[in-house]
Amino acid sequence: MSLRGSHNQRAVSRRSALVRVGGVLGTTLAGCLGASSSSVHVLSAGSLARTFEDHIGPAFEEETGIQIHGEYYGANAVMRMVEDRTKHPDVIVSADATLLRDRLYGDFTHWDVVFATNSVGIGYNELTEFGRGLEDGEPWYELALESNEGDISIGDPDLDPLGYRAVQAFELAENEYDLDGFRDKMMGLVYEEPDEPQMMAGVETGSRAAAIVYRNMAIDHDMPFFEFPDEYNFAVPALADHYGTVEFTTDEEGYTAIGRPVLYNATVNDEADASEAGHDLVQFLIDETDLLVEAGLSVEDSVPRLEGDVPGGITV
Repeated sequence: MSLRGSHNQRAVSRRSALVRVGGVLGTTLAGCLGASSSSVHVLSAGSLARTFEDHIGPAFEEETGIQIHGEYYGANAVMRMVEDRTKHPDVIVSADATLLRDRLYGDFTHWDVVFATNSVGIGYNELTEFGRGLEDGEPWYELALESNEGDISIGDPDLDPLGYRAVQAFELAENEYDLDGFRDKMMGLVYEEPDEPQMMAGVETGSRAAAIVYRNMAIDHDMPFFEFPDEYNFAVPALADHYGTVEFTTDEEGYTAIGRPVLYNATVNDEADASEAGHDLVQFLIDETDLLVEAGLSVEDSVPRLEGDVPGGITV
């Protein structure tokens, strides 16, 4: 079966210095429109670090005067930190909407807002043998099997939905092209990187040929991006049942993630110190879809949408 992906190479201006996963990002903001708090603590999936730093933060500053303090980790790690209270965020943002609901509903929140979508594919260095092969139109899965161990990186699937989506994409591709044992072979070849910026930096320097990433991450880093076909890019809600034919169970919590479309969602912690500012930020994510698209995310017709017992004042 022929590959139905396409190259999506994006040239955008390089933004501020590389954000290190887990680092605290503070954006100095000015002015105030009457919010009860001057700052809001965001604990978010790492793939949105630059989205908050370069797009949401400055615009939120101008409109509200509320300072954003952001910390960014794999979404699995985010949920764990909230559950064991090692972090005390006001706003929680996940790259897997179902993960947040499964882990936090009941004890920490009763609602969320889905505000954006994304797609999965390959960010690559076009100067490497793997990258040149992609540029020449060779099937990515054949190139991947011929790569050296560690040439391709994925996120740590125990920490990050991007990691387990990479594993699930391998399995869906195995089924799509009848590639016996492809998932297991790939897991023996890839490097599992727990630090997302290092994954991108390795590709940029050429120490690694490619990484399985979200589209917005490649755009953030001015990196060529090969989007997987719809059958395993997790970008098409209509294919949810198809994505759901694969799953991944994490080692540490034993959480089983069923394959599903990439949906980013946000909520305000029931234990938030700055709940009003948190509500303002969530509403801002709903309203400012152009900023999200500018950051490389997608806002499909089905989003934004509300889930659960949403507080009054938050509307779509």
